[in-house]
Amino acid sequence: MSRIGRLPIAIPAGVEVKLADGTVTVKGPKGELSQTVPAPIEVRVEGNEVLVTRPNDERESRSLHGLTRTLINNNIIGVTEGYSKTLEIVGTGYRVVAKGKDLEFSLGYSHTIVVKAPEGISFAVENANRFSVNGISKQQVGELAAQIRKLRKPEPYKGKGVMYAGEHIRRKAGKAGK
Repeated sequence: MSRIGRLPIAIPAGVEVKLADGTVTVKGPKGELSQTVPAPIEVRVEGNEVLVTRPNDERESRSLHGLTRTLINNNIIGVTEGYSKTLEIVGTGYRVVAKGKDLEFSLGYSHTIVVKAPEGISFAVENANRFSVNGISKQQVGELAAQIRKLRKPEPYKGKGVMYAGEHIRRKAGKAGK
């Protein structure tokens, strides 16, 4: 039995979980998220808990069991607390500015880069070199943060670029002079 999959998911107060046609819909104070349940996996709500079970021990069922439970749990956490990824910009002249709901980056290119906020995602700029991506969907927040990081990946020689807060960049030694 999957160690993750067999754990019940507690439903906090103010959160409503509905099951319909192979879809789990979670509604909470911050919004609403839905998750499709793959075919062999079964989900049921008992009292204030969500239980995820699998019918057999086939390889596909085992792999989807823990995954489905984790995705439903992430949706419940998202509609109650939300998710956030903090990023930092390192480099001379590199900065970020909030333009309404969007972000404008100066990353050493000849032009600025504007990143528009998709629906359900918001940005918070702490200073010119630090900002965060916030939202209720863990997948959307992580994907947008990764796309922003890709605009100027941290390079290993001087450590310049966009990186996650607390990320450690392995540095390389430069050329040895004569």
